[in-house]
Amino acid sequence: MNAKVGESISQMQRKLTVIFSADVVGYSALMERDESGTLQRLKDNRRTLFDPRVAAQGGRIFKLMGDGVLIEFPSAASAVACALDIQEAMDAAEAARPEPERLRYRIGINLGDVIVEDDDIYGDGVNIAARLQALAPVGGVALSRNVRDQVAGKVAAEFDDLGPHTVKNIETPVHVFAVRAPKPDSAAAPGAERVQKFSICVLPFANMSGDAEQEYFSDGISEDIITDLSKVSALSVIARNSAFAFKGKHVDIPAIARQLNVTHVLEGSVRKAGGRVRITAQLIDGAKNDHVWAERYDRELDDIFALQDEISQAIVAALKLKLLPEEKKAIEMRGTDNVDAYNLLLMARQEYATGFVSDQRRATTVIRICDSAIALDPNYARAWALKALAENGRNYMQRGEGDGGMAAAERAVALDPDLADGRAVRALLLSQRGEGDEAKREIEIALRLEPDSHSVQRAAARLYFVLQDIAEAIPHFAKAVALEEQDFACAGMLVTCYTAIGDHEAARQAAQVTLARTEKILANDRNNGDALGHGSDALAVLGQSERAKAWMNRALLIDPDNMNMRYNFACCLAVHLKDTDAAIEMLAPVIARSSRSNINYAKIDPDFDTIRDDPRFVAMIADAEAALAAIGE
Repeated sequence: MNAKVGESISQMQRKLTVIFSADVVGYSALMERDESGTLQRLKDNRRTLFDPRVAAQGGRIFKLMGDGVLIEFPSAASAVACALDIQEAMDAAEAARPEPERLRYRIGINLGDVIVEDDDIYGDGVNIAARLQALAPVGGVALSRNVRDQVAGKVAAEFDDLGPHTVKNIETPVHVFAVRAPKPDSAAAPGAERVQKFSICVLPFANMSGDAEQEYFSDGISEDIITDLSKVSALSVIARNSAFAFKGKHVDIPAIARQLNVTHVLEGSVRKAGGRVRITAQLIDGAKNDHVWAERYDRELDDIFALQDEISQAIVAALKLKLLPEEKKAIEMRGTDNVDAYNLLLMARQEYATGFVSDQRRATTVIRICDSAIALDPNYARAWALKALAENGRNYMQRGEGDGGMAAAERAVALDPDLADGRAVRALLLSQRGEGDEAKREIEIALRLEPDSHSVQRAAARLYFVLQDIAEAIPHFAKAVALEEQDFACAGMLVTCYTAIGDHEAARQAAQVTLARTEKILANDRNNGDALGHGSDALAVLGQSERAKAWMNRALLIDPDNMNMRYNFACCLAVHLKDTDAAIEMLAPVIARSSRSNINYAKIDPDFDTIRDDPRFVAMIADAEAALAAIGE
């Protein structure tokens, strides 16, 4: 054997270790504004705040990359404790500065197999930590599932399930969790008695009504039970997206319990007919596969709220947990006492979640249903918030009447200041008015209130995209995709985002998800213009250009006046099919009818970077803005 080769091999070894990846958010923009000042602030921050906390937890910095750093820790618990400590200290240290000027970290932590060579570490374990860091929210921490499993119960922290993510150059999807410090009223020292003993997965209740149109009701009941149980501090509840991954599938309860690392599984069914509802539910010990509790309820539909309360409290009692008075009160808060209004909201919520945000017909349908719910209960804040979201979507693409949803959003927030959906839509509307700082404050409140809400995550993604912060938009689009399996639109937006930042492999993976979801939609609704719009874009990204063009041609014959669909076709033609003339021709009638918000959106949309300086594009934007000015908009 060559001596040098033998020496090199002897210096390399593999091991399982914890990798911590940190990066400063928006560092390039900070450097552009004040290069010397930013560099000095970063050095001071590292010296006085960052490095001492790493050392205190036994971390070893093995690589510096400008504003980025890679660290090895002796345990998952020490890495997570260090990350939370750093982020808390950063919040305090930067609080006096305006938001755009703050130094903020994103941190990713992975436990994985790595290669060690001298003082350096590399391999998939390191790569995954870096990908997790990119998925973390601003000022936040993202973990792989194996890290979450290692630290649960050992570190005072709360976890948000972000679902599985396909990351660049890693074949197997990575299950991602966000971790944050516990709220002040629930904080406890590591190892204290309050550490959650029980965890539960609520499987989607089967629709036994004999009518597929009633699926929204059984799904809504399942989601509300998940929400109710999540309010019990002594119980850890698997997020909706993980639970709903098993919808319609044959389930092996012990296997699900092992896969999701839960102690118990709740399953059941819903039958709604006429004015009555029958719900069966059974709580199963995941390890023993034994029934802990089971019940069948046959009630008048008017009793649905009391029935949901009974189910939640029966589960708490079966597990011999203590339901605190404030938790009982929170569970019983439904936002309305009117069962018919609640039923309409479930219907509208399903309609909104499964469509594209700017689908005119779908938005009009949602508004109509919400108006019916509001007529039954004028103080139903959730109905007002959903109406605002739909009005915003309807008026976003084309000029319309009204204020785009602001009055409805303000009404929702006034009725319930803690309603995340109300805050989220208000944030969107503020961003469209150019009030970016206030919009970000509103969306941060919404995300704290309900981090697992699909509509909140989709609103956050749209907001940051409009603010041209694509790096921040990506994790929110990704979580929205994970939270709602029928959401093809956010998957399509991930294609745009990854293409814009030059991550073409991630764009391909997002395109595969988009295509699979749009094909599923088109199997039942072959003329769905929005699905055809995003699906054709996905086909082009995946190299199926002729099929993409065929989808466009068929869609234009079926629904030529669908402006949202035309907009997406123009994006595809401009960025993926490289046909500038066709893109301009496709886009012209859209811009001529666009609202102010959509014109501003088109002006910053990265899909139009290839045509932005084309005189025809410049002229159509100018003409549209002049037309809006002439009518006082």
